[in-house]
Amino acid sequence: MLMTHNHPILSAVDLTKTYQVSTGTHGRRRLTALDRVSLQLGSGETVGIAGESGCGKSTLAKVLAGLLMADSGTVFYKGTPVAELNSVEARLFRRSTQMIFQDPFSSLNPRMRIGDSIREPLIIAGLPPEIQQRELERHMAAVGLPMDASNRFPDEFSGGQRQRIGIARALAASPSILIADEPVSSLDISIQAQIINILLEMKREFTLSMVIVSHNLLVLRHLCDRIIIMYLGTIVESGPAEKLFQSCRHPYTEALIAAIPGIHTAMSGGRELLQDDIPSPLDLPSGCRFHPRCRHAAHICRTTPPVLTEYPGHHSTACHRSEELYGVR
Repeated sequence: MLMTHNHPILSAVDLTKTYQVSTGTHGRRRLTALDRVSLQLGSGETVGIAGESGCGKSTLAKVLAGLLMADSGTVFYKGTPVAELNSVEARLFRRSTQMIFQDPFSSLNPRMRIGDSIREPLIIAGLPPEIQQRELERHMAAVGLPMDASNRFPDEFSGGQRQRIGIARALAASPSILIADEPVSSLDISIQAQIINILLEMKREFTLSMVIVSHNLLVLRHLCDRIIIMYLGTIVESGPAEKLFQSCRHPYTEALIAAIPGIHTAMSGGRELLQDDIPSPLDLPSGCRFHPRCRHAAHICRTTPPVLTEYPGHHSTACHRSEELYGVR
């Protein structure tokens, strides 16, 4: 039975996900997208997942949303493994967990008017037509779309407007969890700000718990309570958003923050930026996966994988030299 007392609304333990990929003359090889990843999402909390392309953050989002199955590990919904939910509970999980995709156009049916797209979850829920109409008007207004837009098709809208449509469609299912995969990465800066403000307003109005995937740490700093930093399928650091910016504990996080325009001059103090490309997930480094790019790497970093260790303030890091480099704070 579904348990709700004293549990995060969504959590994951030891998620592993691999793919078999073709490498031409070398045949097929295993690509590790997630390697024993664990996290928790509290009710009303917003958690950000950051890292370079290829770190596994989008795969993690899709596994949490139930769009991909992990090879091993467990996703829990209100304390119960998703795989053990009965049919009624599974439908509730699917309705309660909605996803906003990076490319809103590909997630919308090009032959369906956007009013019908937003209304679709309401029809599936079996709501009467008058309630469907009221909810359609409510959600379109919430994302700043006029009602006369409901009769138009997706290709008649700009990228920012289509992202608003995607948000409205996700909200129409009355979710408690919203998972957004790079929701603003393809948009102009001014449009990004509008979508960020919409997401903040949606969180307040609809009491949402959110997971937001982005390579843009400034976006996550603005939106999130906590930020998780991923590197080659593992979590290397996690902590409260402001604490991560003010006193990070991992060289990779330090380099990501130092690379942010404007923050580099004020915060980096001449720290070295990332010099090389991220290694291929088909050929993972031994020991700490970041060591080939880390200027602080020692012998232990090259031979022994670090353990994710918690420090004061709900701040965790996987770095052999964290205390030596950053102290205990």
